[in-house]
Amino acid sequence: MIDAASTAFMLVCMALVQLMTPGLAFFYGGLVSDKSVLTMMIQSFVCMGVVTILWFTVGFSFCFGESLMFFGNPFTYFGMQNVNVNEQLGGGDGGIPGLLFAAYQGMFAVITPALMTGAFADRFRFKPYLIFIVAWLLFIYFPWCHWVWGGGWLAEWGVWDFAGGIVVHITAGFSALASLAVVGKRPMPTDDQPEEQASFDKPHNVPFVALGTSLLWFGWFGFNGGSALASGGPAVIAAVNSEIAGSVALFMWLCIDWIRNGKPGLVGLCVGAIAGLATVTPAAGFIQPWGAFVLGIVGSGGCYLCCEVRKKLKLDDALDVWGVHGMGGFMGTILLGLLADAPECGQAASFPVHCVNPGTVTRSGEQLGKQVAAACLCAAYSFVVSFVLLKVINFVVPIKPLDETIRSGLDAAEHGEDAYHTPPKAYALTTDQDLNNKYSVEI
Repeated sequence: MIDAASTAFMLVCMALVQLMTPGLAFFYGGLVSDKSVLTMMIQSFVCMGVVTILWFTVGFSFCFGESLMFFGNPFTYFGMQNVNVNEQLGGGDGGIPGLLFAAYQGMFAVITPALMTGAFADRFRFKPYLIFIVAWLLFIYFPWCHWVWGGGWLAEWGVWDFAGGIVVHITAGFSALASLAVVGKRPMPTDDQPEEQASFDKPHNVPFVALGTSLLWFGWFGFNGGSALASGGPAVIAAVNSEIAGSVALFMWLCIDWIRNGKPGLVGLCVGAIAGLATVTPAAGFIQPWGAFVLGIVGSGGCYLCCEVRKKLKLDDALDVWGVHGMGGFMGTILLGLLADAPECGQAASFPVHCVNPGTVTRSGEQLGKQVAAACLCAAYSFVVSFVLLKVINFVVPIKPLDETIRSGLDAAEHGEDAYHTPPKAYALTTDQDLNNKYSVEI
């Protein structure tokens, strides 16, 4: 018999992770211009279709099938065969149904390629994008998922990743960085196009950003908490640590923006929360709450610094995917080797009561070295392979739209739709004296 409580818990977590992809669409959509918002959103939503189809047919088997070194055997679970609702994956009693595990993991595969879209905003045509996400999953996501989570060589070596610091954030973040070398920068505004109207970096809808952040944060409880794959202590600590790290990073980023810019901003606050959540992801179920507090500080400060370095290097990572997701996952993966429980928590049969996930990872110099090696290898592999894939695709199907199309907006050119059908209102800055004069006249 399967565990009914854990099954119910994981069904909810699966739905929460699915909700994160529409949340990402709103988050990214609000950050881009009003003429490219639909393009940004459809790049997230289409992953829910394309990736799910690929996952159902061969993706799950590539990741969790019988190991063939580079990836799993595509015929072990082809078309979800040998995956059912009455027993765990591979047979046995207890735990959650194999089909639920497959569906839950599929939600991770859906959102991961969508994370990259923020880096190359306004510079990717839809047809080559569809080709890219399929190739990217086959050559980057599926192998790394198998190596780390599917019993591959990194798992056997002793590398740990609780909820996707390596498999999700490093792969997507450093692949996004590689895409910049292919798509280049967005074109500068023309002489007849005022700078303020042509600014690509100004969010067109801040409430969308806040809504997207809310959906992402809400879903992250299923993303990290559900990675325990059962209702119990590890799920509790993962969810609580996610809240702590996200909250600390949110406030830290707000304070940094306030000090540097003179005013606290909602966009910076939202980006800070995402940075904290991304940083804690690989360690969420393996560290004490104080460790999550540390990762919240490191995530906000480290990711903010990376975003500033990116600007200094004049890399047009439109929505700072590399700085927030790539480097957040990178730092969290490495620091897991320092922040995990002490060695006395390494035995599942006998352990002190304070241990959060006994019988798993413990802190040590050796573990730190393994985490550093895995993070660096994943970053390098993702960058190089993504660059090669994009070069090949660009040779066959041009990726980047014409400069004039980018300036005018991709929504109409690529999809024949507009997000808004009424002209925007002009809001003038109003002083206290203007308000006083207005009210005195009305009275």
